[in-house]
Amino acid sequence: MDKKKSTSTASGSSSPSTINKPKKSSSTTAAASLPTTTTSRNAVLPQTARRILQNFLLVWLDANLQESDKDFKNSLHHLRKIVASITTFTDAQQCVNFLSEIKKEKVFMIVSGSLGRQIVPEIEALPQLEAIYVFCGNQSVHEQWAKKISKVKGVYTKIEPICQALEIDRQRCDQAMIPISFNGRDALFMYTQLLKEALLEIEDDDVKSIKDLVEYCRLQNDVDEDEIKKVQREYRNQTPIWWYTAPYFMYSMLNRGLRQMDVDIILKMGFFIRHLHQHIKELHSEQQGNMPTNFQVFRGQGLSMEDFEKMKKTKGGLMSFNNFLSTSRNREISFNNFARPAALNTNSVGILFIMNIDTDICTKSSTPFAEVSKVGYYKDKEEEILFSTHAIFRIDRIERIHDNHSDRLYEVTLTIVGNDNHELNTLTAHIRKDLGGRTGWSRLGYILIKVGEPAKAEQLYQILLAKTSSDQDRAEYNYQLGWIYNNLGEYSKALFYYEKSLDIDKKILSPNDLSLASSYNNIGMVYKNMGEYSKALSYYEKDLEITKKALPPNHPDLAASYNNIGNVYDNMGEYSKALSSYERSLEIRKIALPPNHPDLAASHNNIGLVYDSMGEYSKALSSYERSLEIRKIALPPNHPDLAGSYNNIGLVYNNMGEYSKALSSYERSLEIKKIALPPNHPNLATSYNGIGLVYDKMRDYSKALSYFEKARGIWEKALPSNHWYISHVKGNIENVKKKM
Repeated sequence: MDKKKSTSTASGSSSPSTINKPKKSSSTTAAASLPTTTTSRNAVLPQTARRILQNFLLVWLDANLQESDKDFKNSLHHLRKIVASITTFTDAQQCVNFLSEIKKEKVFMIVSGSLGRQIVPEIEALPQLEAIYVFCGNQSVHEQWAKKISKVKGVYTKIEPICQALEIDRQRCDQAMIPISFNGRDALFMYTQLLKEALLEIEDDDVKSIKDLVEYCRLQNDVDEDEIKKVQREYRNQTPIWWYTAPYFMYSMLNRGLRQMDVDIILKMGFFIRHLHQHIKELHSEQQGNMPTNFQVFRGQGLSMEDFEKMKKTKGGLMSFNNFLSTSRNREISFNNFARPAALNTNSVGILFIMNIDTDICTKSSTPFAEVSKVGYYKDKEEEILFSTHAIFRIDRIERIHDNHSDRLYEVTLTIVGNDNHELNTLTAHIRKDLGGRTGWSRLGYILIKVGEPAKAEQLYQILLAKTSSDQDRAEYNYQLGWIYNNLGEYSKALFYYEKSLDIDKKILSPNDLSLASSYNNIGMVYKNMGEYSKALSYYEKDLEITKKALPPNHPDLAASYNNIGNVYDNMGEYSKALSSYERSLEIRKIALPPNHPDLAASHNNIGLVYDSMGEYSKALSSYERSLEIRKIALPPNHPDLAGSYNNIGLVYNNMGEYSKALSSYERSLEIKKIALPPNHPNLATSYNGIGLVYDKMRDYSKALSYFEKARGIWEKALPSNHWYISHVKGNIENVKKKM
């Protein structure tokens, strides 16, 4: 069994009231999937009660809707053929509240003329609102106000033309929501490439997989029953490419699964991902002799303003389409049907991708493509070329298209890139090494952890743990669950799973096996996080004892052992021992790792923490800034470790008396943590406490008290009652109250 030990960042404090040093964490928590409603509602369900399987939903607002009405039932039946998840409202404010809560999906909206005139001007700027269809009895009355709002697609008196317009807009929406990663040096970019490998190597029982998918879709009640029956009866009668290009749920559901890294969907559709890739690969091999060496394809779609800015910053760099990529030989279809309409949406930019393809590169890489016009659902209509998942391109040129309809229309020239990009391969090679011998679903779970999706990894490992009968697998899954819960701040659960893993390993492994060392290390880390430093040191020393015997002197795992021992000494106030251990760890990492590896950032950060505790603030600031520099390159933009760097820079500025700089750094840290961590994670309290300290020194005592109270509330929930963080924040509260 191949386990990777965790590395901690010091979390001690330079003074009793300054508790501002977050531990290193590789976790973020994904928001709960949006719940599903498919019947009428006059009240909004709590978000956690809903779930949808596609990228969009339909909202219908009309004060006169009657569920029992025959015409309404008929209309609903037609609409559900296009968008399965439909929520109806008769109250305008409840509808607005519902729309405001939606973050990850796009919304199509049908609204009556009278209510539309009332609320559409209020909601038209919502980025999640994709298109509006005004459904009324008198077209001419409402066309005047409706034509002034770009998201209103038309005013209709019958449901049939709404369905036709909705079908076209749904296709455009799906096209625009393909997941994209930018920048070949970005960690998320690299892990998505490895995710592809993990998905393609998993082999399941196809008959059982199709049955599981069908049952799952029925259970969610978010897919039209006729479509489910069609897949159940006819899946093997059609090719995977036919199903992917057909206007059924397979395309939308797969797109959402890969976009949101939805474990449930990926688990259920893994067989289809493999079938589709294999079909493209077979066709590529058959068609290769008739393909030109170099040619162009086109793709029109919308990009959010945020993604467009990322793309501009990545010009000259790499981008990856993290799903199967549909393109066309026909420029006009791509431009007129997809790019230009997307530019009319005030929340997006219309993009016409011009893709330069080298057939030899695609043949040698793991991203084949195929001409699918004769095997796809639409036959020759779109002259479609379909690429397998995670195609990588270099961004060559971005130019505005002068158009009378919109000033947000751009032409982006891309060139296909193979698997031989040196910079990408250097770091992915180390990531592959981190993956060790993991394969299949276990590899997928580990990748989810590394890209900052611990809640999804936890879901996957619990499923795997329940299914396995292998002691080795049970030890592995318990171990990973322990790692996840530790990074979510749930330390008692972390100990429970780590100790279960250790108990199994002791029975099946030799006494000096490295898997035992990793378990000792990570149990030590949990005790460290709980403030029980003597227990932590004891487990870290057991880890070091095994590691020194089993590994060469410059192995990264040995660096992790020295780092974690330094961490405990730092928390115990033995700074010279801490600095010695940290510097030994950094020496090894400089030899063993590439220059922008995140573990180097951890070492610089930890050395900064010791200098901070010793009062050598200029040295501390230098170390923190070097750590931040590496993390900006090596980690996703909202990774908790970035928050840790900003927090620690804020701490130094606070100690140096530069309070405005301190406040700015603390607030940047808090912004990231609110995105990346659950609401009661101890590291959120670290930021609240730090901001409170700055306001205290700025003599803004009411704000200081407010932030100290927030910190205390979280720490009291997350930590043992005798943890010194709690007693010291209480001291901060008492001190500030005396000053008020």
